[in-house]
Amino acid sequence: MNLIERFLKYTTFDTQSNEESSSIPSTPKQLIFANYLKQELDNEGLKEVEIDDKGYIYATLPANTNEDIPTIGFISHYDTSPDCSGKNINARLIKRYNGGDIILSQDKNEKIVTDTSTYPELLKHIGEDIIVTDGHTLLGADDKAGIAEIVQAMSFLQHHDEIKHGKIRIAFNPDEEIGRGAQHFDVKKFNCRWAYTIDGGDLGELEYENFNAASAKIIINGVSVHPGYAKDKMINACMVAMDFASMLPREETPEHTEKYQGFYHLTNFSGNVEKATLSYIIRDHDRQHFEKRKEFILKCTERINSKYGDEIVKIDLSDTYYNMREKVEQQMHVVDIALKAMKDCGISPIVKPIRGGTDGAQLSFNGLICPNLFAGGVNFHGPHEFVSVQVMEKATQLIVNICEQTYKSFIKQN
Repeated sequence: MNLIERFLKYTTFDTQSNEESSSIPSTPKQLIFANYLKQELDNEGLKEVEIDDKGYIYATLPANTNEDIPTIGFISHYDTSPDCSGKNINARLIKRYNGGDIILSQDKNEKIVTDTSTYPELLKHIGEDIIVTDGHTLLGADDKAGIAEIVQAMSFLQHHDEIKHGKIRIAFNPDEEIGRGAQHFDVKKFNCRWAYTIDGGDLGELEYENFNAASAKIIINGVSVHPGYAKDKMINACMVAMDFASMLPREETPEHTEKYQGFYHLTNFSGNVEKATLSYIIRDHDRQHFEKRKEFILKCTERINSKYGDEIVKIDLSDTYYNMREKVEQQMHVVDIALKAMKDCGISPIVKPIRGGTDGAQLSFNGLICPNLFAGGVNFHGPHEFVSVQVMEKATQLIVNICEQTYKSFIKQN
């Protein structure tokens, strides 16, 4: 099976995760794909292939040398985002993309177009073969492209024994899209010196710093009274919620920030007169600024309670993950090896911060240094998502070269 056949097969599985679920994985349909993937790894001849009771898959490509080379790993997640449907994905391959707008779907009732003025990223891939959706679902390149590339790279290495490498471990996990992918990842079982998540975007991206992240749920208990007799008695929870939201700086939201700028993001607002709930995510690359953001949202809670009395507002504030940079910088050879491997592949590295998080962030704090590398997908989490075949091939080549470069690096040292 070639790289594109693998990826297209993977997209036929609906693996959408669900943040409202408390099960592990969060959706049982993820396990259908996980079991298929385990069987594929067995068929490819990988060793120590296993899937645990939570849907985490681990496998090994044995070393083909007797030298003492560090065991390294590659990781991707198989769930897709809850933000857009992943059911009945109808992926389409466009050969030698000509640079124009792409009609994803058209009938007498609707026309869905990925236009280059809104999505100029397409123009970087003129002449390449790209895979798109039919405009009704996401594609799932985040992160099934990463899985396909890892499996293809392991298959390639098995058939090219002239490329020397140490023991390689791979792992695929559920629920990354809802922030739980690393929670049950068995770092001890994985048993690597370091690893790379293959979960980035377009060609050349290499990321080893990400947001510090927290979540805040604001619960407001109002007082419901018949509106005809409500004077000086009613406390409308929805109105209080709007008061709270207006206290946070409007310019510090995702739509007004970029690069290293942090934000507060209101992800959900629901309620009635009696009770309202606001859900926020809080993000900042700088740890001190991150702590100040959390302090500020707590002060907003105090101010609302001072205004309305009786502590009508409660807040549940918790950290989600931290910036992996502080861990990766202690072992920068992990990044250096990836950069050297990129240059050997003719790839110009694009080193930039992640305006988000990956499983690698949590894993880095759990003892497994884990920078993030490109998988090739663009416009994730929506119907205009696409991936270039040629970029996926480069990602596969990069994985192979990292394995070889790790071998060469440690042989040279010794």
